[in-house]
Amino acid sequence: MATQRRYRWEGLDDEALLQLRFRELRLRLDSSSAWPEVERLHADLDRRGIRFKPHAWLSDEWFSPDRVPGIAIPFYVAHPRLRLLERRCLGVVEGGSRKWLTRILRHEAGHALDTAYGLRRRAEWRRVFGSPSEPYPHDYTPRPSSRRHVLHLGHWYAQSHPTEDFAETFAVWLQPKARWRREYAGWPALAKLEYVDRLMAEIAGQRPINRDRSVVDALFTNERTLASYYRGKTALYRSCDRRYDRWLQRAFATRTARQSGVPAGRFIREIRPQLRRLLVRRARMHPYLVDHAIDTTVQRTRQLDLVLRGSRRECKRQVVRLHERVVLDVLRRNRENYAL
Repeated sequence: MATQRRYRWEGLDDEALLQLRFRELRLRLDSSSAWPEVERLHADLDRRGIRFKPHAWLSDEWFSPDRVPGIAIPFYVAHPRLRLLERRCLGVVEGGSRKWLTRILRHEAGHALDTAYGLRRRAEWRRVFGSPSEPYPHDYTPRPSSRRHVLHLGHWYAQSHPTEDFAETFAVWLQPKARWRREYAGWPALAKLEYVDRLMAEIAGQRPINRDRSVVDALFTNERTLASYYRGKTALYRSCDRRYDRWLQRAFATRTARQSGVPAGRFIREIRPQLRRLLVRRARMHPYLVDHAIDTTVQRTRQLDLVLRGSRRECKRQVVRLHERVVLDVLRRNRENYAL
């Protein structure tokens, strides 16, 4: 297991840290808190007989480049101090927990594997997942009730594009076979998982045809300051769904009205396990749908800087009712039921 390196910038306050350029962080992935998960991914692939192991490097975003079978990992998952900065600036750390990090790595490994073996060029791949040359959408409207796609990353991401459908299906396939067969029994998505199962058995032990070990947009060459990066990300996050703003503003108070109020997003995160269990049991809705509703409200309450109107105990019931409304609205807009 990697030993976490010490850095001179760890003790800096946020303002000073934001003035640094990415290259000045001098981060190393192989001595970071993210490295054990990369090694675990390689071990998972090895257990499945897959000879290919995607190389990984630090960058400013998650991605697997076109024509390069590797994985770029964002800088903030590599160190606790940077995860804290990410949360303070954006309210969420994508891949900030071990479980979430594992999910994203498996997804990006699907893209890298596709590139390494040229899988999308196969006629059966295209028949199962669709044409990889379809335009990549700037945005998409998912169907929460659809059972033609697996559920892995948030926002029904497998529905966004055929290449994402494959990457998500591969990520689920990398779990134990008994689990995905049980979880997707009776779903059309099971046929996609079974195809990936056959495909991986076919390429097991084979050397990849693309062995490019290039790194793209590496952190150590990035001259951008963290302040500039977060200004851009904050502007992007502001262009979000405002559909539930009126409900949120009725349930919570503004910071100007209650200066000492508990941040609403923090409170929802605190009670998330209990809230999730209650919503799944009461409405008999799939946990994936419930997680989407919770993630939506947490992100938007932070953007609006909303706080609790009263004590935690007084607000808990209001928070449950709010999330029930959000879940039902998602279903109503899709005009279909999505029960367990």
